[in-house]
Parts: sequence; structure tokens; C-alpha cells
Amino acid sequence: MSASLPHVEEHAELPGGFLAGGLSAGIKTSGRPDLGLIVVDGAGAASAAGVFTTNRVQAAPVTLSRHHLDLTGGRARAFVVTSGCANAATGPAGDDDQAAIAAAVGAAFGVPPEETLAASTGLIGTRLPVARVRDGLAALAPTGLSATAHGFEAFATAMMTTDSRRKLATTTVALPADDLSLRRVRVSGAAKGVGMIHPRMATMIAVILTDAAASPALLADLLRDASASTFEQLSVDGDTSTNDTVVVLASGTSQAEAPRPGSPEAAQLGAALTAVCRSLARQQAADGEGASTLITCVVTGAADLVDARAVARAVVRSNLVKAAVHGRDPNWGRVAAAAGAAVRPDGTSVDLDPASLTIGLAGSAVFSGIPLPFEVASVSVAMDAPELVIELDLGRGEATAEAFGCDLTEAYVVENSAYST
Repeated sequence: MSASLPHVEEHAELPGGFLAGGLSAGIKTSGRPDLGLIVVDGAGAASAAGVFTTNRVQAAPVTLSRHHLDLTGGRARAFVVTSGCANAATGPAGDDDQAAIAAAVGAAFGVPPEETLAASTGLIGTRLPVARVRDGLAALAPTGLSATAHGFEAFATAMMTTDSRRKLATTTVALPADDLSLRRVRVSGAAKGVGMIHPRMATMIAVILTDAAASPALLADLLRDASASTFEQLSVDGDTSTNDTVVVLASGTSQAEAPRPGSPEAAQLGAALTAVCRSLARQQAADGEGASTLITCVVTGAADLVDARAVARAVVRSNLVKAAVHGRDPNWGRVAAAAGAAVRPDGTSVDLDPASLTIGLAGSAVFSGIPLPFEVASVSVAMDAPELVIELDLGRGEATAEAFGCDLTEAYVVENSAYST
């Protein structure tokens, strides 16, 4: 699936045209970093686009960001993230809190409030301590932001809640400039979220930054396509958050020409964006709450892309499959059952015939229309690895897709049994 995508490094690089940073503003009682900010370094706004949760209970930062993108036609100068409080299901007061934070960004950095995007993560039903956030923004304003990888790392750290590590990804592509020379364009991203993860958009947050030039309309199209094959194919526990947010900002400082929609250059930029999103999604799945194994499900031979994606999602979100993976149990029947129960977004069943279905676990064929003989002990040993690849060929067409998940462990139950206390 990833063969056509550019190579990605799992580290921070801050593309030109941005400043970033993070600190502890006192939102978290632990004192850990909880306020992150990215601002455009210059007089103009960046092109911007976003995809958001489809949960009907949407957090105040989600509704504010949607509104601001509509107001500006896809332009932004700042992206502020708070962690430790979701600001979801907080009513009009929560909306007022989020607007006050946008105004505080404007006051500290000279940014029009409507050109501020926001995301929050943490406990649902709690309000943001606006005064503490305002003080934190003021502390960042003089010297707290930088144009370095360190600044982007500090931003990524401030997003974390139950994450055990930062999620970072960077790639580059070469795009033509006005003089026909090629310019190096960077695409870099940071993400958080290892529980309540089952995006249907689009508690996960991701921001993708690039120094490419691109219209807001093109960015929106590229982000929708990238999310559909990456973040929307990610499931840790099957629960869709109130706060899922993915934002992309393009500064244009690389001096490469803005790609035309449908052009090879637009396809290059889209591949870079997809590669970064894919890496971040895989990192999220691998760091799922309590997880010990990244599950990658690769589906081939589907009648169409919708079927392929639906089957891959069904397998990685199955609790029975996840439990079997944790136990290193090559119980392929659970994979077959999950695939057979897959439904398309319109509620119709996937085109799947068990007579033409094949299944592979950890590189071993275990089913092909009928059960295949295999050495259970050796497959179990092969499953004991940081990543398990589950392969299904539906034998119905040419479409392919992949999805990412993780095993279900006792640690997940412990983590979520007392999350609010």
C-alpha cells in the first residue's frame, strides 16, 4: 500500500514559515505540558483545511475551528492545542471559553481571532481554565516559540494525554518553481491519541505543516483523500471521540509553485501528505492504550475500494481479533468472522464469498476457501512481534486497502476503568 508513497522519518522538522512551542499552563494537575501553539511566521495567513469528528456531540474547539475555516475561506495564522480538558459537552459556556482563548491568541500574537484554529483533548464535561491558558499564551509570546524542530517537539509533547511517546513524521518532495527549478518542499506532522480512537471523519488530534504553496480548496481535497486511507482506517477501541481534529497548514515559503488541481505536482504533494498521515496513524495504533502489538490488516482482491476499506476496518476493530493477537493465538476464524460481518458506510454488506477468501497470519497462509494445514506453534511464535500483518484476499476484484489497530490487553481495561478519577 505504501510503495508509491515517499519515505517518512519519524522525527520533527518544522517547515519554513512557522513557529511552534509548548509549555505547562496548569490545565493538568500533574504539571505536565498542556498548552501548544503554532503560529505563521510572517504577515500573511497560511492556507488551511481540516477534517473533524462525525460524532454528534462535538467539542467547542471543533465547532470553533469549523466556523473559522468557513469565515476565512480556509486561511489561518495560528493553531492552539490544550490537553487535560476536552471542553466537550460544556454548553454555551464552553463555546465562550474557546472564543476567549482565540481572542487571547490574537492579543498575544497579533492574530485576528477568526484566523485561529483550536483543538482540545482530555476529560469530557470539564471547562478550560481560561485564565491559566491566557497566562500561558502570554508566556509563549516573547520567546517561547521557535522555528526549530525543538519547538515542534515541544508542541507535540503538550498535546499528549495517555500517550507514552510523541508521534512525529516528516517527508520531502521536490516541486517546480516559477523558473522551472525544483524546490525542496517539507511536509511534517504531529499527532496524539491512543484511546477513544475510531475516527469517522474525518480523543485524536493531528496537525500537518508544509512550506508548499497550495490553495485552501486543493488542501481540503488532498487532506480528505489522505485521511480516508489513513486516520479513517485507524481503530484502537472502536470509540469515536468528540474531539477528533486533523488540520493542515501550508505557508508557501518554499517558493515552489502552487500545484494545479489534478496535476502531477498536486499528486506529489498529496502523496507526501498521505505518507505523513499514514506514519502518524501507525504510530498511534502502535501506542494504543495498553497495546503490545501493532496490527496491520492488508486487504486485496476487493470488488471496490469501499469494500476493501470496510473489511480492513472490521478486522482491526474486532475485540475478538484483538484479544487473540494479544494471546498470540492464530485463531483465523475470528478474522474470517470479522471480515464476513463488515458493512459499507451505507449499511449494506460487503461483497464477500468465503469460497474465494484467503487469509494469512504473520506470513503463513491459514485459509483459502477451506482451512489450510499450518504449524500452530510456529505461527504463534511469529505473531509475537511488534507488528502483526493480517492479509486477506477477497477474490472479488482489484481494489486494495489497509487498516491499523492494536491488541486488546488488561492494561487497556485498567487505564480506562478510572480515567476520570
